[in-house]
Amino acid sequence: MGKNRKTVLYALRFIAFAGTLSAVIVMVTSKEENYFYGVELEAKYTHSPALTYFVIANSIGAVYGFLLLFLPPASMLWRFVVAVDVVVVLLLSSSFSAAMAIAYVGKEGNYYAGWLPVCDQISDFCHHVTGALTAAFVALVIYTELLCTLL
Repeated sequence: MGKNRKTVLYALRFIAFAGTLSAVIVMVTSKEENYFYGVELEAKYTHSPALTYFVIANSIGAVYGFLLLFLPPASMLWRFVVAVDVVVVLLLSSSFSAAMAIAYVGKEGNYYAGWLPVCDQISDFCHHVTGALTAAFVALVIYTELLCTLL
């Protein structure tokens, strides 16, 4: 493998690591309390199993990305990288999809089920979730591109 290609792959892995780590940090720090018609609304990622799953999956992706940055090029563990990359891409895509579904319901509501949109009342929380989803999507695209490059 050429030196330029290795440099590009390491740079992409670092960007993917930064994306997953950013998604975790932004989501974990998202919290908002607001009063709406005398009722206190508190929004945290731990109130939704899908958002909790999102944080756990992106944490796994961040730890994996961090460990790969320090894996020596001559290590025999690189043979398993493709298999673990597949697992990480599947994990990140499923958690992104689950969190995106919750974010959509929070923004748009579901009038057929009687769920009202809540992002007008807790806009800071929704902006944090949007930022975390954006960072996770960038990381997911890069991990997918890395997987396609390795195959």
